[in-house]
Amino acid sequence: MYDVAIIGTGPAGISAALTLKLRNKNILFLGQESLSPKIQKAHLIQNYPGLPAISGEKLQKAFTEHLAQMEIGITSDSAKMIYAMGDYFSISGTKQSQPYQAKSLILATGVNAPQTIPGEKEFLGRGVSYCATCDGFFYKGKTIGVVAQGTESIEEIKYLAEIAQKVLLVADFAPDQHGFSLPQNVHLIEEKIEKIEGSQKAQKMVCTSSAFEIDGVFILRQNVDLQVLVPGLACGDGFITVDKNMQTNIAGCFACGDCTGKPFQYAKAAGEGNIAAHSACTYLDAQKQALQQAKN
Repeated sequence: MYDVAIIGTGPAGISAALTLKLRNKNILFLGQESLSPKIQKAHLIQNYPGLPAISGEKLQKAFTEHLAQMEIGITSDSAKMIYAMGDYFSISGTKQSQPYQAKSLILATGVNAPQTIPGEKEFLGRGVSYCATCDGFFYKGKTIGVVAQGTESIEEIKYLAEIAQKVLLVADFAPDQHGFSLPQNVHLIEEKIEKIEGSQKAQKMVCTSSAFEIDGVFILRQNVDLQVLVPGLACGDGFITVDKNMQTNIAGCFACGDCTGKPFQYAKAAGEGNIAAHSACTYLDAQKQALQQAKN
């Protein structure tokens, strides 16, 4: 059980992690070990305090060195589903069967909003899933569709192939070019998916020129719609709704950085990450005090 789980390794998440480390909190820092790819691609950053006219590549290096100096490790995984369980959060990742658990949560996911497939949201929880390790066992011995975006999904495809009788795979990459030899029960469909259809649940995967009967479909992508990622999370205009303390509408859940809205600036993200971390500490202290009072 971690004190705080931070989702996202951009400037906001890094700022939160540094502050929490200084506050002696046990943190789960979940995301890409290489940090945010947006940082590295930035040509020149001129408004980050103390680092005038720095390139994104150099800023990324500075972030990496700072994390190493503070002995803050990154768990290289993607959060697929996060559930508020009352006094803790359950976080389903892609690389282990058991969910991570944390007493509080900081969302620093950025704004990489995915383009959804028609029928995707309508059938969520009714044949559409984002997490292989969470829901794969429901489809043991059945026919499933898999829409894979990015090579990070290869391990999940392998896992689903072990469970399902047949896997109909639509991927935006060539598996064989990435050393992935398809199991016999995995059939590569070299078309684009157009929509997901069904009556009460997802029953058909409609592609460019063909339609396939399925018992369910797994959509494996790095980025998940925020309100899907955290059920019940309040959002507006595609951004997480927060107050001045970076508190969301869910107790113990905070958000910071680009996912809270404009301006999309590294300095703003770092500041919000610091606030979110302090707010998480205040929340944890209040929870601890309430628990002690209940015992007395």
